[in-house]
Amino acid sequence: MRKAFAGLWKTSGSFRFGIISLVFAVFMVVMSFFSPFKPMESFAVTPDLRPSFTHLFGTNSRGQDLFWQMTFALRNSLMFGVLTAILSRIIAIWVGMYSGYKGGFIDKAMMSVNDSFVIIPVLPILLLLNFLLREKMNWFYMALMMALLGWAYDARLIRSQVMSLKVRIFSDTAVFCGMPTLRIIYKEHLPYVLPIIFATTINNLLWSIGMEVTLSILGLTNINVPTIGVVFFWANQHQALISGVWWWVAVPVVVTVFVFTGLYLLSVSLNEYIDPRTRLRMKGGAV
Repeated sequence: MRKAFAGLWKTSGSFRFGIISLVFAVFMVVMSFFSPFKPMESFAVTPDLRPSFTHLFGTNSRGQDLFWQMTFALRNSLMFGVLTAILSRIIAIWVGMYSGYKGGFIDKAMMSVNDSFVIIPVLPILLLLNFLLREKMNWFYMALMMALLGWAYDARLIRSQVMSLKVRIFSDTAVFCGMPTLRIIYKEHLPYVLPIIFATTINNLLWSIGMEVTLSILGLTNINVPTIGVVFFWANQHQALISGVWWWVAVPVVVTVFVFTGLYLLSVSLNEYIDPRTRLRMKGGAV
């Protein structure tokens, strides 16, 4: 593991950038537990101060230090995205691998349901559900809703990979040895599907946080829980750009782009190492 890490760090710029952004994200999350302010405490500092050594990210019109506000926002948004990605991966992996391996009527039935979810307009449904359940809506329910609506396309990608794996010699050998279906799927096929799973997990995490930002800007989430979307909501409510408080919008944009670009590049570099075809082309300690 140490040799692989050293090799990837030496040969892959994407991996280095991803690790740096991951360390930054972890630092921000950890710092949220040591904040001198409560998550949504208002007028704790002087409003509308530009970034400085005293206030690294400046302060907003609500009298909140944006550095500490972003630690809470990034922590909650990452937790929300990770929960959504995990729940949707469970569905996508099971549906994609089982239907792809079994084929026949089972595959047709499962893909019919899958395709129904692919063509569902996700944003209008989320808007409607959040509007109808606004008083009961919380962080977990919203993650569950997005997970139930965000698995179908990834399940199709996994299915296509499994369909090619099941006709290979090692799959026939496993069948002749009497291995049960589930064991073949998760022991023989899953390692080959991991690159797709890693890539789709990052994509789903980014998608879910993007949807949360959209819903928060429209005021359809709990605006008393700081997330990246809630930071944008309050900036929009106070017309930050018109008022000249540009850093209130710039800070969450820069932090979000830096962290999630890094996570995406980290996923890409890990996929290159996990995939045997690209791993053979790598040099140095990562081989």
